[in-house]
Amino acid sequence: AQNVPNSDWEKKVTEYFKEKLKENNATNWVPSLNDVPVHYLKPNSLVKFRCMVQDMFDPEFYMGVYETVDPNTNARVLHFGKYRDVAECGVSCTSYTNFEMKIRQKDATFYCVPVPGESAWVKEISFFASQARVSPSTSYTPSRHKRSYEEDEDMDLHPSKQKEQHMGNSCCSGGDIHGCVEPKRLETEASAGHHLIAPNCSPPLDLNFPLPGEKGPACLVKVYESWDSFKVNDVLEVYGILSVDPVLSIVNNEERDSSALDPMECMDTAEEQRVHSPPASLVPRIHVILAQKLQHINPLLPACLNEEESKTFVSNFMSELSPVRAELLGFLTHALLGDSLAAEYLILHLISTVYARRDVLPLGKFTVNLSGCPRNSIFTEHIYRIIQQLVPASYRLQMTIENMNQSRFIPHKDYTANRLVSGVLQLASNTSLVVDETQLEQGQLDTTGVHNVTALGNLITWQKVDYDFNYHQMEFPCNINVLITSEGRSLLPSDCQVHLQPQIIPPNMEEYINSLLTAVLPSVLNKFRIYLSLLRLLDYSISDEVTKAVEEDFVEMRKNDPESITADDLHRTLLVARFLSLSAGQTTLSRERWLRAKQLEALRKARLQQQKCVNGNEL
Repeated sequence: AQNVPNSDWEKKVTEYFKEKLKENNATNWVPSLNDVPVHYLKPNSLVKFRCMVQDMFDPEFYMGVYETVDPNTNARVLHFGKYRDVAECGVSCTSYTNFEMKIRQKDATFYCVPVPGESAWVKEISFFASQARVSPSTSYTPSRHKRSYEEDEDMDLHPSKQKEQHMGNSCCSGGDIHGCVEPKRLETEASAGHHLIAPNCSPPLDLNFPLPGEKGPACLVKVYESWDSFKVNDVLEVYGILSVDPVLSIVNNEERDSSALDPMECMDTAEEQRVHSPPASLVPRIHVILAQKLQHINPLLPACLNEEESKTFVSNFMSELSPVRAELLGFLTHALLGDSLAAEYLILHLISTVYARRDVLPLGKFTVNLSGCPRNSIFTEHIYRIIQQLVPASYRLQMTIENMNQSRFIPHKDYTANRLVSGVLQLASNTSLVVDETQLEQGQLDTTGVHNVTALGNLITWQKVDYDFNYHQMEFPCNINVLITSEGRSLLPSDCQVHLQPQIIPPNMEEYINSLLTAVLPSVLNKFRIYLSLLRLLDYSISDEVTKAVEEDFVEMRKNDPESITADDLHRTLLVARFLSLSAGQTTLSRERWLRAKQLEALRKARLQQQKCVNGNEL
């Protein structure tokens, strides 16, 4: 109102919110769609959402500024169309022809879902850090069609429960520990499958989550500035205006009805309209004021490590890194049944990340095949439970014949609905993928199964997934940590095979893992989580002097054992040395770390050779 017709008002809005959110803990006071049910939020209020871009829809046009004319008085009023879905029009201004459009602009619409496989502890820490206090929106409740999420029987009958949650009632019982149980904020989450029944829609609405059993709201995120800097699978935190106007559902249903009568009215198919314009009660809209790509989703770390306050946090943590590493090594050694060598390699695996690409080769990937795991036992399941407690996002893929043949691994384009249909391998960067090969039994892979196994192999080798666009495939680079558990050597490729040598065989595996998780203090567990997330973000280099020494050492190793020392061995040892240095908080390679890396590799190879001799075949 103050700046019309000056176009600078849009920049001023962005700058205003950017400055406000920098103030002390201001971001914690903004309600999050990850934590709060949609019907508890006031329409047209400021909200935030931590999400992954699952799909990008075609850009839309909107009226930046428009004018309404009152037919009775001819009074003209200017309105702005940004940050809203429905135009303002008074009672007397009933016809669209009364609008005189002043500015026509374009925005991008992203279909966003919660980060796939996000750990329960991430959700809980984010939830309890929030200072936002909300109650059911009286202005919105009466006009709501159906509840979007599974809160009916609990929240309405027991309104006091929400108060208890916000007071920080996070007690765990039984075998549940340190964030393994989500509080009853699960009312924000969609029913256990992908599908929700939308009002006035016969087929169920598929929310298109990449992983089976995922929960949480899906949103249409409308981005006005710099939208070409974002891409599919980016993890974002967006701040924007919530739009859940019931009129959207009515308009969309009317469009479908009218287009069925007159196909020339609309070029979109009914399926495309249903997918691109779902009811706002199920898929709310967010009109973005600020959006940022996230380096990580660990709520225990500062969002951006380049700021001065963050640098202080990092330096303070690095000063106590050594005892944290020692405790983590002990913790993982117990989890791996007393095998300290496997625990060392698991730490290196968990801090590995693709730091660069040379042509098609991803540098920094470190897929570990943990062989020697008991067949069809619950060992892998419990190892995954441990990893879930340590990393911000993870998924356990059970490699059964049934899963391989029936699951949808590769996202594909549905041209009828004009959308990207998600698959299991559509994951955010730095997700830990645990492939459980101990579940594999004899059977026949069909065409889908062969494609899925091939896709897994390409993910591991090239850190890319080829999305299926029917007439062609499109490469989507990724950065996924893959850990394969198997009885013998894995059928899938890996960078490093470590054969498990248990030192203890617990009579009851479940009790053993539960007692291990219960024994570790929450504060110590949080240090483990910071340690693993932080070290992945550190820069690393090798000096010319050390490079020369490594080359000379490699030549000497080749002289002594030309048959077994290859270029792959050098590459692997350099990777081990890299992550070994980072695990100790050192961002350059030292002679000491190089020798330690060679020692670890020698121990690992000796163990494989020993197993080969015992079994009489190659592992």
